[in-house]
Amino acid sequence: MSIDIYAADEQHQFPIDLERWVALANGALVDEGVRGLCEVSLIFADEITIASLNQQFMGNEGPTDVLSFPIEGEPDPTGRVPDAGGSGPGEPTAPEIPTLIGDIVICPSVAARNAVEHECSFDDEIALLVVHGVLHLLGWDHADDEEAERMEARERELLARHYRARAT
Repeated sequence: MSIDIYAADEQHQFPIDLERWVALANGALVDEGVRGLCEVSLIFADEITIASLNQQFMGNEGPTDVLSFPIEGEPDPTGRVPDAGGSGPGEPTAPEIPTLIGDIVICPSVAARNAVEHECSFDDEIALLVVHGVLHLLGWDHADDEEAERMEARERELLARHYRARAT
C-alpha cells in the first residue's frame, strides 16, 4: 500500500527536479495521515496552461502560482448490487482500487516572480507551493484569517520536516 505521485514537467522555462518535489509531496501527505493505495498528480505547467485552468475552474483572469483540484467524493461501489461490492462464493476478491486524491498544478514562472517578491529562493517558493497544494487537496483552506494562520503554521511545520531539514 503506497502513495503514488505522478509528476510531470510540462514547461520548459525552469529546470524542475521532479524527484525532489515528489518526495516533499509524499512527506506532507503521510504527515497529514494519508494511508493506503492512493494517487496524486503533480504537474509543472507554463503560464498559458495555468491561466487557462485558472479561468476555467476559478473564474480568474491570468496565470497563478498553484491550483489544486481535489477529487470530491468516493468512487461508486463495485460488484453485485444488493450487497454493494461483496464477491460471491468462490470468487476471488478484486484488487484494491486506488483512492484518487487530486491534482496539483504549479507554474514555475509565476513562482520565480513570487520568489523575488517574497525574498526567497526559487526552490523555497516551489517547496511552499507543493506543500500548499497538498494541504488544499486535503481540505485545508485560507478563506478567513483564522484558517490562513492555521494553514500557514502547518505549511511551516511540513517544510521544516521535509524540505529545510534536507536542504541543510
